[in-house]
Amino acid sequence: MQHEHRALRSVVLFGIVSLLADVTYESARSIIGPYMAVLGASAVAISVVAGAGELVGYGVRIVSGRIADRTQRYWLLVWIGYAVNLLAVPLLALVGRWEIAAVLVIAERLGKAIRVPARDALLAQATQHIGHGKGFGIHEALDQIGAVTGPLLVATAMAVGLGYRGALGLLAIPALAALGALRLIERTLPPAEHTSVHSSESNAAPAALPPTFYRFLIAACFAAAGMVDFPLLAYHVHAAGVDQTLVPLLYALAMGVDALAALVLGRLFDRLGLRILAAASVLSSFAAVLVVASGSPGAGIVSPAALAMGIAAWGVGMGAHESILRASVAVIVPPRLRGSAFGSLSAWYGVAWFLGSSLLGVLYRWHPMAMALAAAVLQGGAAAMWFVAGRTHTN
Repeated sequence: MQHEHRALRSVVLFGIVSLLADVTYESARSIIGPYMAVLGASAVAISVVAGAGELVGYGVRIVSGRIADRTQRYWLLVWIGYAVNLLAVPLLALVGRWEIAAVLVIAERLGKAIRVPARDALLAQATQHIGHGKGFGIHEALDQIGAVTGPLLVATAMAVGLGYRGALGLLAIPALAALGALRLIERTLPPAEHTSVHSSESNAAPAALPPTFYRFLIAACFAAAGMVDFPLLAYHVHAAGVDQTLVPLLYALAMGVDALAALVLGRLFDRLGLRILAAASVLSSFAAVLVVASGSPGAGIVSPAALAMGIAAWGVGMGAHESILRASVAVIVPPRLRGSAFGSLSAWYGVAWFLGSSLLGVLYRWHPMAMALAAAVLQGGAAAMWFVAGRTHTN
């Protein structure tokens, strides 16, 4: 019982760190484009910097995950990653050239790439005492609170006249608070939870990731490719007549559902395993179909109910991907290989999302429903693979 209480406390603290981190860098991401423009960057430069940041942010995770497993220095990588990730944001307030800002933007993404696999490996160790699904669900719910709160904080700062520099400088507060909370986790996490990767059982684990993980990874790539980017859904509903001031409310609805779904699906995952991931993917497969069916350019929104259900289904998919997708890795992969597994999942998931988004964008130009159906097929394929895996692999 004591281990469960301390583990739950650690998971909540990890969630608070992520909440504060999201407040920091999601706030900056919401204004970095116009801020760089003020500094003299062109639209092409801003686009290239953003793309380079995402490339680094996903690609480096394979390397950082393997380094974490080989060196077993999980906390060191977490600290380096969070420090670079978070401190790069308020430093943006001090720059006078867009080229320096570009370096900090890429550094922020690099820091996240360094710390995510090691962080998830430590989080997996903490969640083993309370259920991986429940633990990762709590973490995702808190993370989403930060993702929503951050841009609102910056919007408020801009509204009261702080300007870009003042708003970015203000983000030093949540950044430092996140680092303080991280130190608290390191001091209070039970030794058996964050050093179990050194145990004899872990050292006896195979040197290569199990075949089960690669089958799971293929399904995850199908699911990622089938997740329509929210900006494309927002483009469709705006073209169908929804006022642009209401579109952020739809995104807020999706994020709220995301957080709730992470909690509920996490608890169900601990009971049903991969089958609940399959069920969530089936539900998510209806998202784009419902949104497109709710209205079309020139015809307006003919079914607000379908639109709301489609946005909610999209939120369920995101909640599943950000919580029980990671919880599945904690179940499938032995502790000493989890850094590599989380790094591979993040990197290939990002690649699949990019390729899928490109394909779905092209299909949308041809016909919106073609895009929606293609997304449904990809998500359905992932669901089928997870359902089959769930019948042979249980928690």
